[in-house]
Amino acid sequence: MREKERNLKELEVGEKAIVVRVEGEPSLKGRVLAMGLVPGTELRMERKAPLADPLTVHYRGIELSLRRDEAERVIVRRGCAGCARCGGC
Repeated sequence: MREKERNLKELEVGEKAIVVRVEGEPSLKGRVLAMGLVPGTELRMERKAPLADPLTVHYRGIELSLRRDEAERVIVRRGCAGCARCGGC
C-alpha cells in the first residue's frame, strides 16, 4: 500500500476518504463494487460497533454496514474530493 492509503476499517468515526480500489476474492470484490464502493467514491465513516464489527459508512446518500474483513479489502485515501485543507485531494 502507498503511504497515504489505508484500508477502510482504519478510518475514525467522522473521517472522510476516497475509495482507491477494492482488493480480494472476485466474489467479495464484485459484491462491494456492486454496492457502489467504486474507485473515486467519497465516503464518511459513520460509526463502528463496539467490537468494530460491523462498520457503517455513508456515501452517495446511502448508509452501508460492512463486516470488518470486508472493510479491510476497501483501500481508501484519507480526505475528500473537494477541499484543499485535507491534503489528500
